[in-house]
Amino acid sequence: MVELRSWKWSDSKTLTHLINNKKIWDNVRDYLPHPYTHKDADVFLQHNIDQARTNNFAIVADGMVVGGIGYILKDDVYKFTTELGYWIGEAYWGKGYATEAVRLLIRNIREHSPLIVRVYAEVFDYNKASMMVLEKNGFYLETIRRKGVVKNGIIRDDYVYVLLL
Repeated sequence: MVELRSWKWSDSKTLTHLINNKKIWDNVRDYLPHPYTHKDADVFLQHNIDQARTNNFAIVADGMVVGGIGYILKDDVYKFTTELGYWIGEAYWGKGYATEAVRLLIRNIREHSPLIVRVYAEVFDYNKASMMVLEKNGFYLETIRRKGVVKNGIIRDDYVYVLLL
């Protein structure tokens, strides 16, 4: 059973433990610090706990935090679009938690952000597991931005997956 819930101060130790993993960092943007410290967790939690309504959630399975998921509302001419992002602690990979969390977040977006008509996620070319998570949730590959990102000093392709609501 997977659920999404707001982050809590008591999640700091678990958050730090799970996300301070090079294998996770290899699949996310560089603005996520690595190594990830308790101070980084506290800054993240402070930002999210202070929000009147958060767009970032803990992924909880069987009562334990196993990852995180969220979305970023866009603005200007993109105001009906949001970007989705997620990660799962390595010990929990391959258990379907990400697939279920994406499904739940899409339901949350539909309920709480009814003006959103487009959800997208960007995936590095080597992250086939994340591509499968998105495809299982009805996302389609819209484009591949050839040599669109640099990760670990290597220029890579960036796959853009889209779900129209």
